[in-house]
Amino acid sequence: MNYITMKQPHFSLAITFLVILTISCGPSRNEAVESKPPLYSIEQFLKTESISGSSFSPDESKILFSSNKTGISNSYEVFIETGETKQLTSSTDDYARALSYFPKDERFLFTSDRGGNEINHIYLHDLNGSSRDLITDSTAKATFWGWSYDKKSFFYLSNARDPKFFDLDEMEITGVNKGDETNVFVSKTLYKNNNGYDVGAISRDKRYLALVETITTSNNNMYLHDMETGETKLLTQHEGDISYSPQYFSPDGTKLIYTTDENNEFAYLKTYDLSTGESEELEKTNWDIWYSYISRTGKYRVVASNEDARTNIKIYKNDGTRLELVDLPKGDISSVNISDSENLMSFYLNSSTSPRNMYIYNFSTKKIKRLTNTLSPDIDQKDLVEGKSVRFTSFDGMEIPALLFSPKGLQQGEKAPATLWIHGGPGGQTRLNYRASIQFLVNHGYVVMAVNNRGSSGYGKSFFKADDRRHGDVDLRDCIESKKYLKSLGYVDMNRIAITGGSYGGYMVMAALTFAPKEFDAGVDLYGVTNWLRTLKSIPPWWSSFKEALYTEMGDPDKDSVALYNKSPLFFAKNIVRPLIVLQGKNDPRVLKVESDEIVEAARSNGVPVEYVVFDDEGHGFVKKKNNIKAWESILEFLDKNMTGNPTSESD
Repeated sequence: MNYITMKQPHFSLAITFLVILTISCGPSRNEAVESKPPLYSIEQFLKTESISGSSFSPDESKILFSSNKTGISNSYEVFIETGETKQLTSSTDDYARALSYFPKDERFLFTSDRGGNEINHIYLHDLNGSSRDLITDSTAKATFWGWSYDKKSFFYLSNARDPKFFDLDEMEITGVNKGDETNVFVSKTLYKNNNGYDVGAISRDKRYLALVETITTSNNNMYLHDMETGETKLLTQHEGDISYSPQYFSPDGTKLIYTTDENNEFAYLKTYDLSTGESEELEKTNWDIWYSYISRTGKYRVVASNEDARTNIKIYKNDGTRLELVDLPKGDISSVNISDSENLMSFYLNSSTSPRNMYIYNFSTKKIKRLTNTLSPDIDQKDLVEGKSVRFTSFDGMEIPALLFSPKGLQQGEKAPATLWIHGGPGGQTRLNYRASIQFLVNHGYVVMAVNNRGSSGYGKSFFKADDRRHGDVDLRDCIESKKYLKSLGYVDMNRIAITGGSYGGYMVMAALTFAPKEFDAGVDLYGVTNWLRTLKSIPPWWSSFKEALYTEMGDPDKDSVALYNKSPLFFAKNIVRPLIVLQGKNDPRVLKVESDEIVEAARSNGVPVEYVVFDDEGHGFVKKKNNIKAWESILEFLDKNMTGNPTSESD
């Protein structure tokens, strides 16, 4: 379960997989039949680099980023002029994800944890190549928040004082390190978080904080905290479920810009005037506006919206006109980063057939340049399948969005096996991004349909709340109803349909195999919840501020024990009759390994074919390339072996 991200529509959820595909109703007798592409191994697919992050060097000649080229995420830099990349960290056991260059020299910060335990720290990488942990408390989590406007310090969130809540700390830096000087760092707490609030924005003069109090996954309050007076003021007196998310303060500190779905189905941008208390609408669309920010002087404003599982980025000049980028390849722009000089802009471009690549845009010359080439050199992009957004009607008439991939080269009358893919969350969303794992399954002949069942983010707040307290019921029925859509395609073998999911999607797999045991022919469960009573009692301490919201959505393990028992697959494992594979990280702090241990033991006692793959050096989600190779080899082998035409509900 990806409950660590909570069910908030403006989050992009960290551990949920997926993309999906083009619809073809199968070739007619008069149409030319395309040839099947060559089969690629998962090793070939995973030669594709996964890259993220971007930080301009002080002279804006290079960009710091992360890549898993070595098999695990390390820090790299790319030279803008030549496109040459240089590896900066060489971790082999734990990720070393780049955060930021220092403002005046090329020291940089990166983050890492230990074996997936999510106790992430902030590390300094010196110019002499050495690295050291800046967080002295080994048990504390620390998350980089960003540099102060004067660039003399950086902010970070830490639960060192209280494991349940994250304080806002500031680490001041002095001197320019030249390999032989002593780095001087002084840390202090700016805001003691005794109420479980989240820091949403910090004014440039460090006087004001915008804070968020989570009430439920669909409802929160927004506060303004004055660092000079110590006053914390509620900004959002309201009734009913309304979500607020601070984005940034105006450069002069007089206004707060935030998103909200107040009196609207979708989140939109508003401004709050700190002196008058008046709010005004800034921008609204028919989709959720995810986030917005401004460049250093406010010359440019970036707005990102979630439009039917794709990201739409708009960039405005300070006169209100929109910046148009021309000559871009097909795909979605994301992770826009404007340099401090406001002369350059880096961004990522991706699509369902092209992994994320970094580009640079020069505002003066209006030229766009690609800096990376991340697709596996072994794979011809023409052999990949483009995803497409589709809709189907569920059991109660609700329209359910989904994404579909179909294998290339299906012959007249050929029937292909299929698997549903269910995202994590529970309020996640499968998006039209490149996923090597999905392309791997499609390349090997599987139709993949990712169901964004009710409760998914990105389709309005009513849809978002439609599965509250009804998990394992209405969301599962959406998945079952999707089979009718698959049948309508004409080329899906309805006797060979599996269900696959990670985290909360893994729970949906086990719910399907226990509560609707003959609807699917096999299940692929990646670290899924099986016992809600245990999971909700064992959430990590640093999620205490979200606990009540999670209990409101899912149920309180003390007050709602009967309901949670009845939606927990473990207690109904005797119903499992279809083959199952379970994959689990030993160090997972969200879905404990015992969850998978117990469901595997229970299913095996039924005489059902069960495979169990455990990674001793992984947590919630697998970050090491070697482990992902083993995982997806095991999954494909399992599906090929067990999708042998078990009779489904069509004949039951």
